[in-house]
Amino acid sequence: MKKILALAAVLTLLALPGLAQAKAGLPDFTDLADRAGKAVVNISTSKNVASRGSQLQEMFKNAPQNHPLRDFFEQFERHFGVPDAQPRKLSSLGSGFIITNDGYIVTNNHVVAEADEIKVKLLGRDKAYDAKIIGRDPETDLALLKIEAGNTLPVLEFGNSDATKVGEWVLAIGNPFGLGHTVTAGIVSAKGRHIGAGPFDSFLQTDASINPGNSGGPLIDMDGKVVGINTAIVPNGQGIGFATPASMADKIIAQLKHGKRISRGWLGITMQDLDENTAKAVGLKEPKGILVSHVIPGDPADKGGLKIGDVILRVNGQSLDGPSALLSRVAAMRPGERIQLGVWRQNRLTELAVVLGERKSALVAEQQDKGHAEKAQAAVLGLFIRPVDGGEEAQALGLQRPQGLVVLEVKADAPASQIDIQPGDVIIEANQRPTNTVAQLASVVGESRQKGLVMLLLKRQGQNLLRAIPLDKK
Repeated sequence: MKKILALAAVLTLLALPGLAQAKAGLPDFTDLADRAGKAVVNISTSKNVASRGSQLQEMFKNAPQNHPLRDFFEQFERHFGVPDAQPRKLSSLGSGFIITNDGYIVTNNHVVAEADEIKVKLLGRDKAYDAKIIGRDPETDLALLKIEAGNTLPVLEFGNSDATKVGEWVLAIGNPFGLGHTVTAGIVSAKGRHIGAGPFDSFLQTDASINPGNSGGPLIDMDGKVVGINTAIVPNGQGIGFATPASMADKIIAQLKHGKRISRGWLGITMQDLDENTAKAVGLKEPKGILVSHVIPGDPADKGGLKIGDVILRVNGQSLDGPSALLSRVAAMRPGERIQLGVWRQNRLTELAVVLGERKSALVAEQQDKGHAEKAQAAVLGLFIRPVDGGEEAQALGLQRPQGLVVLEVKADAPASQIDIQPGDVIIEANQRPTNTVAQLASVVGESRQKGLVMLLLKRQGQNLLRAIPLDKK
């Protein structure tokens, strides 16, 4: 027994230097949490909503005088009253951080967007301060608040999230589940994450614990700078949280603070990812860049010389990893600024200078009903097609004039069925040549068999799409 205890003591002593070394190699967050936490606030909001009873009352009392539902409700109210007729108050929680010593606070738009009342609590103070919304930007989910709490408040500064590297330590402070000023630590797990949260989502991903109530709180680097605003989580996920990059937020917040309308750059194109087949069809060795599928007439890209089928490889000398990256970079610039586009066209690189226009806050494509037609007796590429018939059908298909070949059916075993060609699509061009007859399309396909690919320009509900279809070389 003594030998066992002695051996255990020796092993413990041998392990101590290793434990001390491991501890020394880890960051110490205590000072950072203390300094940064003073500028993080807890936000509570409330909103008055009509009760179910009052909603029923409103609906039935607005019914016509002799409507049977109106009579029914009046009799019900007379005998039983209206249950739950008082307005209800809905509450929610979020986080934010102070950026000026006189009380400007950054948070998420979704935390405060529909609130009738906003209260802010500071660390170490019992008082809850009324907050006023200075400005909101729903497209980036950012909002700026103001409280009156003196002119000596602690602040946090924005850092450079573009320089932040994957693997760097970060700290998140917020109000998860109402547990105010909770600190969690982790690393930056990824950059440029696109999660479908909005037109400019290009998030930092972190494994620092982010939960409901953390929204609007800061993601802080080891220098105490804000590199992100905690915004989104994956339901039931662990170690996966998303933050709006500070380099984007800083510019938006500056505009809101000075009372300016949010102004973003605009090119005027429709884009899509470049797949391997399409890259091969346009002469690129690998699928890098962004394919231009539509150029809006009269918009900046059109004036700058951009064309359908161009592949944008870089902006101002920087490469791109997808359409969202281009959209974010252009939107981060101001209308009137000039950008340089590196464009792949006809097997060579071309440089184009484009002066940006202004992006409208909502660009809604008009949705047209697709025309119905009988099956044609022609099939090319496994597609049953026929020419577009007249102006009325063209309008229903989203065309400005009758042109192209409308797809009536896609054979299940055809290559076209694997690359998202659908009934109702209209084939406008094949390899940049018009296809107004079945014979024209068949001719281009025949000429393209040796190359092994044919690229089609499609119209779908008024929008352009480019699709590269692999061909059998036999």
